[in-house]
Amino acid sequence: MITRYAPTVEAGGPARPLRILTYLHGFDPGGVERVALRLNAAWAARGAQTNIIVGCDSGAARAPATAIQYQVLAGRFVPGPRTRIVHMLLLLPAIIRRDRPDVIFCAGNTYSAIAVGLRLILGKACPPIIAKISNDLARRDMPWLVRVFYHRWLKIQGRLIDHFVGMAPAMAQEIAEGMRVGRDRITIINDPVLFEAELDRLGATRSPPLAVRKGRRFIAIGRLTAQKNFALLLAAFARIAAPDDRLTILGEGPERADLEQRAARLGIADRLAMPGHVDSLDHWLRDADTLVMSSAYEGVPAVIIEAVAAGLAVVATDCSVSMPDLLGQGRFGKLVPTGDVAALAGAMDKASRCQPCTDSARAHARRFTIEAGAAAYLETMSRLVRAEAASEG
Repeated sequence: MITRYAPTVEAGGPARPLRILTYLHGFDPGGVERVALRLNAAWAARGAQTNIIVGCDSGAARAPATAIQYQVLAGRFVPGPRTRIVHMLLLLPAIIRRDRPDVIFCAGNTYSAIAVGLRLILGKACPPIIAKISNDLARRDMPWLVRVFYHRWLKIQGRLIDHFVGMAPAMAQEIAEGMRVGRDRITIINDPVLFEAELDRLGATRSPPLAVRKGRRFIAIGRLTAQKNFALLLAAFARIAAPDDRLTILGEGPERADLEQRAARLGIADRLAMPGHVDSLDHWLRDADTLVMSSAYEGVPAVIIEAVAAGLAVVATDCSVSMPDLLGQGRFGKLVPTGDVAALAGAMDKASRCQPCTDSARAHARRFTIEAGAAAYLETMSRLVRAEAASEG
């Protein structure tokens, strides 16, 4: 059952719905965009007034989003990867001045530069900004000098962004130290990954009977980029793969050709499938034994929760402070050091062919539903808006 959200109250005026503005570059298939679109749908269903601004009307995740109202920035040029931030900052301030949202939602670290730019451009006219931290802040994958500048950039965000949302309890300290902000400016909301109906559906069936099927089925999911470190996964799989074992990597990205060439050199091309981006994971998770995450860094990867809900064994790199919590402190999967091919291969080789979809696994995954997350975000946003109004009054 959907609970209607209590509207905010304007000083000296009638109660009205909370106005939320979310900006996205487009309909990229990444977890940040997917969660943002789903949250907006849930906020609207609870009575909030949502406004999604996209830089361009394209992307692999566009089809499911067409049921959600959104606006496309109408500029003189179509933004590319190197110009989309400038494109947003040229056109978005005028929309904010015109529509006067109560709060701006920054959907992830990818969008923090725009949040900082909006604060600098709009000054006191900028509504409060709430930013979700979607990636690891330690970034041990970076060269030390780059990491020094990155950590200075985090402090700038801490000065200019009003409130931060961490997606797991372990992130609170990381945000406080990285952004140099007090705990009163941090809220922990478990990453809203699945609608409750999706969670129930994922845990409902398994096929075929894995005990009688030849070979193990490993699956990995994510954009084909350096962050995901699928090259490490291919090397680990090559070490332990029997003739009937199979590895499927779902996703698309710039490293496809390199990964295909690596698989050929490793002699596993005949056991590797890379079907690209898919809209629904149900079929793929149902037919897999083990989900493997080989990333160099992450925030709170949604696919881990989906795998737990589907009853898969999970093997993952220790790519964020949130990973132990996501895997129930080891109850639902195995963590290995990032970049360690031997450890990853060993954990894959020992992974259970299928973890039963136990009540405890399903209860754990239920902490990460859209329904629970949407309500928590609205409460946090309303509190932020009231505090802003009180300070101005």
